[in-house]
Amino acid sequence: MPTYERPSAPVPAQWPPSTNTMSSVTAASPETSSAPLAWRDYFTDPTLRQLIDTALANNRDLRVALLNIEQARAQLGIRQADQLPTVNAAATGSRTPDSSGSIKSAYSAGLTVTAYELDFFGRIASLKEQALGQYLATTEAAQTTRISLIATVAHTWMALLADEELLAVSRQTLASRDESLKLVELKIKHGAASDFELSGARTLRESARATLVQQTRQHALDENALVLLLGQTLNDAAKAQLSQQSLNQLQLAELPAGLPSDLLTRRPDIRQAEQNLIASNANMGAARAAFFPRISLTTGVGSASSELSGLFRSGSWGWTLAPQLVLPIFDAGRNQSHLNAAETGRNIAVAQYEKSIQNAFREVSDALASRATLVQQLQASQALLDAETSRSTLTQLRLENGAASQLDWLDAQRSRFAAQQTLVQTRLAVLQNQVALFKTLGGYTHLPGAAVQN
Repeated sequence: MPTYERPSAPVPAQWPPSTNTMSSVTAASPETSSAPLAWRDYFTDPTLRQLIDTALANNRDLRVALLNIEQARAQLGIRQADQLPTVNAAATGSRTPDSSGSIKSAYSAGLTVTAYELDFFGRIASLKEQALGQYLATTEAAQTTRISLIATVAHTWMALLADEELLAVSRQTLASRDESLKLVELKIKHGAASDFELSGARTLRESARATLVQQTRQHALDENALVLLLGQTLNDAAKAQLSQQSLNQLQLAELPAGLPSDLLTRRPDIRQAEQNLIASNANMGAARAAFFPRISLTTGVGSASSELSGLFRSGSWGWTLAPQLVLPIFDAGRNQSHLNAAETGRNIAVAQYEKSIQNAFREVSDALASRATLVQQLQASQALLDAETSRSTLTQLRLENGAASQLDWLDAQRSRFAAQQTLVQTRLAVLQNQVALFKTLGGYTHLPGAAVQN
């Protein structure tokens, strides 16, 4: 088996300067490991914790991932068993006629070892190492599924909270515009308004109603997505919390500085790609060993007799030993083709490992780059809403005193509604970016039963 060497990381040694204050941390230095942050310490909201716990207990994708671990563990056990001889208890009997017409009998009973391979050239050991790598890769895949599930539940819950806020804003806006339409209709009856003003008021009302219907549909879709993740319907406590909690109240812990330096040791998808590479490297060892002699041993110890009644009598005990050596001479290139396939598989695994590092580097860079700009965008969105609210109030006063037109008032109302929606969506983006940063940095969850002795 070739000696395994971890490929160098095909990414810059530093994060891009645009990734705020964390950019000074090196991108690939697993030696500087910091204390991991458990997801329970990061997601501090009680309702969100309860939802994540429910998903971890009931989600079917995670359940399949955990069962895949058990299957890979069983395959590893098979390969480990191949390194030791298999001892069986066997009893045989035969009766055959000879040329003289008499019947000859033969009976035997004892312990046998059949075709046990003496692994002088490491074929069986290489296959065991391959199975171990595949088992550990499956374990890391389950860890990836677990972290992704935690992040997706958080994302979906935040989206539901945003849907509730948007629905509340839309309902309030629709009620306000219904009142405005009634007022314009009343003015028309008394000749104080024109059909143009009536048309504008109706346009605003119908626009708000269309937005409310769209957001109601999105709320239903997000709730269905959360139910699928949880593996069960939302309980009454979670439904009550939806109407009581706002995005402003949902706080997440800060990630400790220095976590990006742990990327290679923390991201389970990178560890999974490396274990697949190790398995491919071991597979090359098995392919190479096929060119060397294969020595197998068949042996037995027990009793043999021509009569069944004398099978275990004194003097009937014996043993057999039948070693076999097979050296490949001509196989039409089969072994060479297996070796070529194994080498290509290792090269593919190297490329996949390098790509997983590049993807991880890009995801972390994107999350860090978005972090500061989203905070600035949130501040700007809040300032915009404050300005639009003040403008709407002043325009209403000017309209009542004849200093502004109905068109000015309609434009102010439309802009204020858009600013309210933008603020909610920006708050959602800020929170979801924090979740994305937790996920891209590898998160931290404990997966029971992941350890295995080599």
